[in-house]
Amino acid sequence: MNAFLMGALLLALLGLATLLGPLWLPDPAAIALTDRLAPPSAAHWLGTDELGRDLAARLAQGGQISLLVAALTASLAAAIGTGIGLLAGFWGGALDAVLMRLTDAVMALPLLPLLIVLAAIDPARDSPLAAIGWLALIIALTSWTGIARLVRAATLSARSRDHVRAAQALGMGAARLLWRHVLPEVASPMVVATTLSVGQVILVESALSFLGLGVRPPLASWGAMLTGAMELIWTAPALAVWPGGAIAVTVLAATLLGEGLRRRLAVPS
Repeated sequence: MNAFLMGALLLALLGLATLLGPLWLPDPAAIALTDRLAPPSAAHWLGTDELGRDLAARLAQGGQISLLVAALTASLAAAIGTGIGLLAGFWGGALDAVLMRLTDAVMALPLLPLLIVLAAIDPARDSPLAAIGWLALIIALTSWTGIARLVRAATLSARSRDHVRAAQALGMGAARLLWRHVLPEVASPMVVATTLSVGQVILVESALSFLGLGVRPPLASWGAMLTGAMELIWTAPALAVWPGGAIAVTVLAATLLGEGLRRRLAVPS
């Protein structure tokens, strides 16, 4: 099985497990202190955590949150990076210089300290859905640079092709020219870069949740679950093994899918 199919299959299985799991698993927020740290059983397939909550249900809910943040962040970063790359590559000149210096400046910023500061000023603490959106936005604002550089390079190449020059000579407007002739040419590297960024986004979200700056209780994310397991790593290692393993498998699947897409679409590495 090639990398593309393996990555797609793993992501599909993870997505189905996180979406369908809550249909027959217990309430992930239900606390039962009499059942705390219980071993796997028919009632609790993976056991329970330090508050007696079903670990499998928490893992499924955490997957929903982590994958949702990853999808939102990758989409936002792709939109920002593609827009900046198209503008810089198509118009060039002073605009290209300004946008590329902006890209260099964002790339030079220390990522984790900046994200910690932005996450700490979360304006949507009382709304779980808004908090997820804010988390996706702040990660996207620091992760669009690679896509912008790839799209700019592809735009420079597309702009010099004969059919683009011919359309421009016939008087086609810039917006229509970008939409009909340039954007299809840059779609392949953009899709590949976006897919490859999903794994990195999941790691960043997990790191922020581990530091207590990501998704807040009662919602679960894989990073937040690792935070709860930190003090019980020696007495109940399963609390860290399951979310940690889920993160590792998801990052691997996204990387395999992105690498498979790169090979299929013949995008330079």
